[in-house]
Amino acid sequence: MAEDAADPAELVPGLDEQWRRVQDGRGRPLRAGERWFLVQQRWFRQWEAYVRDGDADAFPGCIDNAGLFEDRISWHLREGLREGEDFVLLPATAWDELVGWYGLEEGQPPIERKVVELCGLHRVELYPLELLLVQHSDMETALTIRFSQTDSVEHVLQTAREQFLVEPQEDARLWIKTPEGLDRLCNTRLSLLDACVETGQLVIMETRNRDGTWPSAQLCGVNNMEDEDFRGQPGVCGLANLGNTCFMNSALQCLSNVPRLTDYFLHNRYLAELNFGNPLGTRGELAEAYADLLKQTWSGCHRAVAPRVFKNKVGRFAAQFLGSRQHDAQELLAFLLDGLHEDLNRVRTKEYVELRDGAGRPDWEVAQEAWRIHKLCNDSVIVDTFHGLFRSTLVCPDCGHVSVTFDPFCHLSVPLPVSARRVLEVFFVAMDPRRKPEQHRVVVPKKGNVSDLCVALSTHTGVAPDKMIVADVFSHRFYKLYQLDDPLSSILDRDDIFVYEVTGRIEPVAGSRDDIVVPVYLRERTPARDHNNAYYGLLLFGHPLLVSVPRARFSWEGLYSTLLHRLSRYVTKPTADDEDDGDDKGDDEDDGREDSSGDEDKADTERDPDGTGSAAPKKCPFLLDNNSANPEQWPPKRRRRHLFTLQTVNSNGTSDRTTCPELVKTQPYIAMDWEPEMKRRYYDEVEAEGYVKHDCVGYVLKKSPVQLQECIKLFTTVETLEKENPWFCPSCRQHRLATKKLDLWTLPEVLIIHLKRFSFSKVAREKLDTLVQFPIRDLDFSEFVIQPKNDSAPDLYKYDLIAVSNHYGGMRDGHYTTFARNKDSGQWHYFDDNSVSPVNENQIESKAAYVLFYQRQDVARRRPSPTGSAPGSRPHPDVMDVN
Repeated sequence: MAEDAADPAELVPGLDEQWRRVQDGRGRPLRAGERWFLVQQRWFRQWEAYVRDGDADAFPGCIDNAGLFEDRISWHLREGLREGEDFVLLPATAWDELVGWYGLEEGQPPIERKVVELCGLHRVELYPLELLLVQHSDMETALTIRFSQTDSVEHVLQTAREQFLVEPQEDARLWIKTPEGLDRLCNTRLSLLDACVETGQLVIMETRNRDGTWPSAQLCGVNNMEDEDFRGQPGVCGLANLGNTCFMNSALQCLSNVPRLTDYFLHNRYLAELNFGNPLGTRGELAEAYADLLKQTWSGCHRAVAPRVFKNKVGRFAAQFLGSRQHDAQELLAFLLDGLHEDLNRVRTKEYVELRDGAGRPDWEVAQEAWRIHKLCNDSVIVDTFHGLFRSTLVCPDCGHVSVTFDPFCHLSVPLPVSARRVLEVFFVAMDPRRKPEQHRVVVPKKGNVSDLCVALSTHTGVAPDKMIVADVFSHRFYKLYQLDDPLSSILDRDDIFVYEVTGRIEPVAGSRDDIVVPVYLRERTPARDHNNAYYGLLLFGHPLLVSVPRARFSWEGLYSTLLHRLSRYVTKPTADDEDDGDDKGDDEDDGREDSSGDEDKADTERDPDGTGSAAPKKCPFLLDNNSANPEQWPPKRRRRHLFTLQTVNSNGTSDRTTCPELVKTQPYIAMDWEPEMKRRYYDEVEAEGYVKHDCVGYVLKKSPVQLQECIKLFTTVETLEKENPWFCPSCRQHRLATKKLDLWTLPEVLIIHLKRFSFSKVAREKLDTLVQFPIRDLDFSEFVIQPKNDSAPDLYKYDLIAVSNHYGGMRDGHYTTFARNKDSGQWHYFDDNSVSPVNENQIESKAAYVLFYQRQDVARRRPSPTGSAPGSRPHPDVMDVN
């Protein structure tokens, strides 16, 4: 039976009026989003004949579209239908009137279609998409829903919410099944056409668990440390260490306790601002991963969370954070803030505008222009919360030209007042062989020279500074022999520095009567077989020496005697019976070398028949005599047993010097080569390694604590640009080493202060462990902000601490933790990876403080109570407009 039609006598107009109303509606152009309806061509032609001719026998009856459907079950349209042949299109007003006048065949659904705009043309979408909607918790029950290709993914999500009765406050997202697997429909602002969704595809709606996780994340192995019945304070949740990720955990815990940013994510305001098309961002992936992590840590259902998904996202878009190496928390923080800003940037199309110099204009005018230009390309919750404005002043030292610009900043990296002194630990080696080496701790100027080290050590030892030579000893050899004018910055704290007492100089000077200082290494022969069983390896051992030798005794015999005397504390002198082996042939065999000196040795014997060296000594060949058969080693042929042999070597002490005349004329290094048996019998290794500690070793350079305000003041002082970074003066048209001064013009709602504890130079790296004293409340910046003040709003310049990132340890290793104040309870907690414990305010200040988070007091007072929602509030008129 057809649907009831209205009484023609009361509601149905005349035939001419019916014709006019329907034809007027059909004749107007299509408009996107309108609803149009299909009517079967046969019925419409019969209606036209009825109303135009007035033939009662042609009355069309109820609207009947049966010929347009494939069947009476699914009510799908037949394929290949054509307008004008199979159907006509009527606007919604004409359709409603026809249905009111004639009714619709019982059981038939109206065929409603939407007008869409594709490629600039408007047309009625005849065959919309039919999608199968299911819920992740019930994959068996599927609903078939029709959508237009121009419908947004958000429309599909809202339809799924309505169909599956999901509450508005519950988080939900969509997945679509493809031949390759499941893909998430991330950008809900895309149309189904742009999202490449096709008819018949399965769309799955996933709702977030109560603990902040997604059901799909559990399939990826995301395991959080929890008890099912655990209920805790939201935000008081640890982060598991995934392998040297304490730096990441510390940065995340600090950001997590920034109230405005956390509320922005927890209340899902970020969803409307995700910028999927920004080439500088991560297509929203970083922001979504951070939001998911916040939802978990603020659910109150976890003691600790494993941030694996977030770490993988960070490593994907910043390769430097891949793997399990330790990194800097502040560097990660800078990347994270920049990545979140680009992912949430409200500016979809950036317009480049060149920043102009002040050129004498008022500061307020230049500042407003700079901030307006900044906001043309950068407008996000990160800018609203963390960005402030510097005033940068550059002065040319030649022409005096002054350049004033205003630049945005996201954090302050403030230097620490550095002491002009440092403590060096050195070993002093006296010439007296009876004295053991002494360990000293001396205070020297950081920017001084090696001569300053000698002067400081002279006060401890009584030895004149000009009688000292400073050396860096590494692996039993001299790594470097310092000159007096070498800078102390080239000496690292970890270097083994030896200072030798001497009575001459290393470089020989012709005609000089000064003693010669000879560098001496100790080597031990170790058997190492080759195909002749004749090769001996040589290994360095012990501490090298700088030995002063009088010129009159500068011969092999004299040098041997001098060294034997110098080593007398830990080398036992052999007896006469030990020295005399009585068999020259045996000596040759013992020596393992052929006698190559011939008659010259015989002549030496005649000059020194008793072997005591009383005859005229044979001088060192590298100074006076280059005619000996083998000037590089001694003795040429032993007539008595010596504890060691002498050899000229290079500065490494690992290979013999060449006999090239050009090199022989330079001062050589001497090696004392010991046979293993002789070393075992006469060399006392324990005594050789012994040393004593001077009273000054217990001295510790006291570091006075500094105030945070001192660091900020140092940040705003005038500095001269380095040679590597000159400034191009527009007046001189040359690069100049200008003076630069940074001033604070406008401060953000949340101010991040990075204490520059890590110092880097060309030759040294160190961490400053100075205690920086910072206030928990009422940090006043009024003396540092140069923008004209508003005396009626003092809260604009006062800040309260909300989080601290700590670094314990040194340059090569360390550990990060966090102090943070919960935005809801106001309680301070100490976050050490997955461990969380409450703390008092007096425990927060320490030498480990590295990054400080401060919140402006007027922002804290504008925040609603923890139980209330976040109402819109207008910033103070003197605060920079960030909206």
